[in-house]
Amino acid sequence: MVSMSLKITDVPGIGKALANEFSKLGVFSLEDVLLLSPRSYDDRRKERKLKDTSIEDPTITCKVTVLSHSSFASKKGKVVKITAEDDNGDTLDILCFNRDYLGKMLKLGTEWYITATVQRNHYQYQTASFEIKRTKEEAGLGKILPIYPLAGSLSQKAIRQTVSYALQKLELEDPMPYSIYEKYNLMHYKEALNELHFPTDNEMLSKARKSLAFTELFSMEIKMLRAKPEKHIIKKKRETSLERVFLKTLPFPLTEDQIKVIDEIRADLDDPEPMNRLLQGDVGAGKTLVAWISALHVIANKGQVAFMAPTELLARQHAEKAAELIGKLGVRIAFFTGDVKGKERQLLLRALANGDIDLAIGTHALFSSDVKFKKLEYAIIDEQHRFGVVQREALKNKGERPNLLSMTATPIPRTLGLTIFSDLDISTIRSLPSGRIPIKTHIVNERHRDDMFKAISVEFQRNHQAYFVYPRIDDEGASNLKDVNSMFQELKNRYPGVPSALIHSKLEEEEKMQILDDFRNKKILYLVSTSVVEVGIDIPDATCMVIEHADRFGLAALHQLRGRVGRSTLPSYCFLVCDPNSISQEGIERLKVMRDTNDGFLIAEKDLEIRGPGDFIGKEQSGFLTMHFASITSDLDLVQEARQAAEQILKEDRGFLKAENSCLRRNMRN
Repeated sequence: MVSMSLKITDVPGIGKALANEFSKLGVFSLEDVLLLSPRSYDDRRKERKLKDTSIEDPTITCKVTVLSHSSFASKKGKVVKITAEDDNGDTLDILCFNRDYLGKMLKLGTEWYITATVQRNHYQYQTASFEIKRTKEEAGLGKILPIYPLAGSLSQKAIRQTVSYALQKLELEDPMPYSIYEKYNLMHYKEALNELHFPTDNEMLSKARKSLAFTELFSMEIKMLRAKPEKHIIKKKRETSLERVFLKTLPFPLTEDQIKVIDEIRADLDDPEPMNRLLQGDVGAGKTLVAWISALHVIANKGQVAFMAPTELLARQHAEKAAELIGKLGVRIAFFTGDVKGKERQLLLRALANGDIDLAIGTHALFSSDVKFKKLEYAIIDEQHRFGVVQREALKNKGERPNLLSMTATPIPRTLGLTIFSDLDISTIRSLPSGRIPIKTHIVNERHRDDMFKAISVEFQRNHQAYFVYPRIDDEGASNLKDVNSMFQELKNRYPGVPSALIHSKLEEEEKMQILDDFRNKKILYLVSTSVVEVGIDIPDATCMVIEHADRFGLAALHQLRGRVGRSTLPSYCFLVCDPNSISQEGIERLKVMRDTNDGFLIAEKDLEIRGPGDFIGKEQSGFLTMHFASITSDLDLVQEARQAAEQILKEDRGFLKAENSCLRRNMRN
């Protein structure tokens, strides 16, 4: 046996040139080559002769006898035609372009084994794409051969030989305890790798894939769960008097999900170990209200709270809402942005450092080096996916092990929640406030555009409001996409006398805030906007959302935009406008998902299926999910089983002190 660290260049027959080609596939060692999963398989267990071919499967693998040679000229050069017949007497013309040597090698009357893709030319079989071997063994007959991704001059033969060498030479330890293999009926690691690369049959291949996927998921889960601090069992703590006073002021009851999540957060806040929790909820589910109530729990116990939003517009809205809801309870609130400077900033900084501010709301300005808290115990991050790990950690470092609540209105698919967010506790608000009516969503093409405008006109007559969203600000460039500037004028002509405003990212923050205030106070009945209105805008009388070129938006963005309407008991509508002549198949799929459901969690699952995990969660986390064998989109059952297995091991032997868990102890050191 040899070391797992053996370089690919240490394999007999592999020099620097081939090693460079392997590197393009991410293969640098013998271990790496075993992690190179075949992209497909060529089943050569049985001979396929010429009569067995079809339009669906035009391939053969069989023995042939050379009958004759001839040659002719073509545009591509000299062509040697070798005619051979199989055991049934059917003949095949093998066309060899610029390969004279084959005529010399394939002598009349000799027998060969050929694998080829054939076609019919009149009544004669022909092939120009073939592989020919001297023996049955060389041709791989009787086997299922792996087909690997290729790079440069690499051949399937070279990769197969290297894989075979690695399987023979490497000492491969089982990465999981024996009990796990038995309980879940899994192949041991080396056996599974053997079957993955050189399967006995389809049943064994399926079991090998399952075993390797489970192993990969288990290893990831146990590392993440072990890194997660143990929770202490503590008595449920009732709300503080400050929370009770606030709850009595609400004109509506909390939903069951909100109550459950508040209890979860309270328990975490009262635990000696700092909280690291993700609060996910559909658009309009009331996450921010939960955040304010939990903030009151900390403030009542003399701690400070930081609330961070990704944009000044959103932070300002949160500050205004907090002042309206909890400011009247005597909570001292301050608003921090990069625009707050000079003497005003110094006063705020001094008050924060002295403990005279209970709740600091702001943008990234909160983690500036001069921002210091007296007793930061709780950090809340809104739209957490818009912040990087470094930014979140910078905010946490403002206090001594503060509790962290990350919020997102983009529901996390269950598979992702069980994998990449395994180190977090996840709270979910699925239910919407009572009285909400599902938004009716329509896919609109050019033929129905006028009907859409007429329907919106009726809403204006009812004094209801609307959004018109476009993908870009102006018409510069060669794109045919509609823009807010030109469409603003067109809509003013279409709806004369209806007050409107234009809003986009290039406007000053104060101007944007004034426009939104006017919109909220119904001085404006419709906004013409880019996706700047995607989050954080709550206008109860907004009943229509029009999204032009909707197929250009991802599902998460479409769902967020649609969530700007339907925020009251009024019937609401979303119009997804697209050009049927330019829309892609993926675009059609997205729009149909939006039309058929309002469930953000279902939409998130569909988004994951369509775009994949990397696109869904962004660059920050996607690297973590680089898996060789498992798929988080199709292996949900395995994800759950692997997590359960990992939890059971940790419950029984968290330190991996038992002899049967020694493999885990070694893996943790690697």
